[in-house]
Amino acid sequence: MNIEKIETYRIAIPLHTPFKTALRTVTVAESIVVKVTCDDAIIGWGEAPPTHVITGYSLASIEFAINGIMKPLIVGESLLNRERVFEKIHQSAVGNSSAKAALDMALYDCIAQHANMSLANFLGGYNDTIETDYTVSVNSPEEMATDAEKYIDNGFTALKVKVGKDLIETDVKRIEAIRKQIGPDALIRLDANQGWKAKEAVRAIRKMEDLGLNIELIEQPVKAHDIEGLQYVTDHTDTPIMADESVFSPNDAKRVLESGAADMINIKLMKAGGIHQALKIAKLADVYGVECMVGSMIETKIGITAAAHFAASQPNVTRYDFDAPLMLSGDVIAGGGVTYRGKSIEIGSKPGLGIDTIDRQFAVK
Repeated sequence: MNIEKIETYRIAIPLHTPFKTALRTVTVAESIVVKVTCDDAIIGWGEAPPTHVITGYSLASIEFAINGIMKPLIVGESLLNRERVFEKIHQSAVGNSSAKAALDMALYDCIAQHANMSLANFLGGYNDTIETDYTVSVNSPEEMATDAEKYIDNGFTALKVKVGKDLIETDVKRIEAIRKQIGPDALIRLDANQGWKAKEAVRAIRKMEDLGLNIELIEQPVKAHDIEGLQYVTDHTDTPIMADESVFSPNDAKRVLESGAADMINIKLMKAGGIHQALKIAKLADVYGVECMVGSMIETKIGITAAAHFAASQPNVTRYDFDAPLMLSGDVIAGGGVTYRGKSIEIGSKPGLGIDTIDRQFAVK
């Protein structure tokens, strides 16, 4: 089971509605798609979107890292020695987590197909079906409340609400308007995308607690490097705090967990460098009794299928943020992958990622 060929190409799919956070606005989902072919004719798929403001990588840098650095190191290697292959990828370059992730998920797809198991089962097999939240982009309080009501009416029971773009008093008004519009039962998760400072975050969260807005968790309230600030927010509020951009690697997770800087961790394959490293983060968090969310960037169903298989395999992954494919105007997977039924995502039992064919109409020529 040797790696015979690695190919990449670019894709672009418009979003049906702009995706707005404190860090960026996205109207088109761009990605590098990776195709790995083994000498036994097994084909594996992966992808990596450029997310400059979070990971720092562009389409060009991802392409070069895969084709110019990693491919020469692993073509011809046997996936039966997968630890050696993943070690080569991990040590091939500093950073480059998105490129590593795209290659990693394609290789895991091949390995699980060889084992004749779905990737979720190969990794542990904990859940067959999971439920995603849906993201409310940052806009005016009135527009966000209207969007939130629409998503609840569409059957979603958990909303991930973007804040942190402007005045913190406006963020409180946004959440007040949303809670009033959707009622008391739906879950509200806030994501500040590093948009607050520690003391103002505490002030805002306490205000929302006093107003009884019933926030399930707050994700990454402060800058990624500000672990002390993250710990300050965690220590001075009752609402659970989740680290996202503060945790790329297992070493980052170790620092956050040892210091008690956050109550939960959001694992993303594009930050971690793929499933191999993401498993280490999840297992380390489990040792500390910490639950995780698995989320994504603005990815197509290729990347989300890989992330969903990983997430479904781990018992301490209890929350899922996989709405990105629902925001796109098309599906790059022409057959197979995970299946969406409203908020529910069925993992499926086909070997590997279960991807049958890829629609090349989205390829950028």
